[in-house]
Amino acid sequence: MNNVIVNRVANSKLETIDLESFISDNERVTFDLKKWLKNDLVLIEKDFRENLRNHDWKQYKNKFLSIVCSNEAIIPDWALLLVSSYLKKEEIKHVIGSLELLENILISDAINNYNFSNYQNKAVIIKGCSNKFIPKSSYSLLIDKLQPVVKSIMFGEACSSVPVYKKSKS
Repeated sequence: MNNVIVNRVANSKLETIDLESFISDNERVTFDLKKWLKNDLVLIEKDFRENLRNHDWKQYKNKFLSIVCSNEAIIPDWALLLVSSYLKKEEIKHVIGSLELLENILISDAINNYNFSNYQNKAVIIKGCSNKFIPKSSYSLLIDKLQPVVKSIMFGEACSSVPVYKKSKS
């Protein structure tokens, strides 16, 4: 008996999209305003502006920042905008909000800036397993970009995928 094992998945014309590949490896950092508040609670404008001027913003080069205040202090919006302005001067990608919001924005930007035309009329599988956090919202954005161009979309692994979309033949 001459039984040859054939890898039908490797020989298929199925294109795999791994959302993990859209995620940058740049370090994520939380910038906490709490450290610049008097008694961790009150923002003194003069002191705050002085801290901004003297802070080493270059230390965040090639990092992504989440700007937050980790305690119950009420921070005026202008203070958050000032931090954002200093980061913008250094061309540091940042958001005012949580690390989870930062991840959502980063992957959304990557998907929106990706050229999906190379998947024109192809069968595509969106990889289901990942070692990194993939925001659920990124899947709907990916469907939004893929569905107009592909022949079909499946989700999971090639050996056990779930059909999601198939272009009608009309």
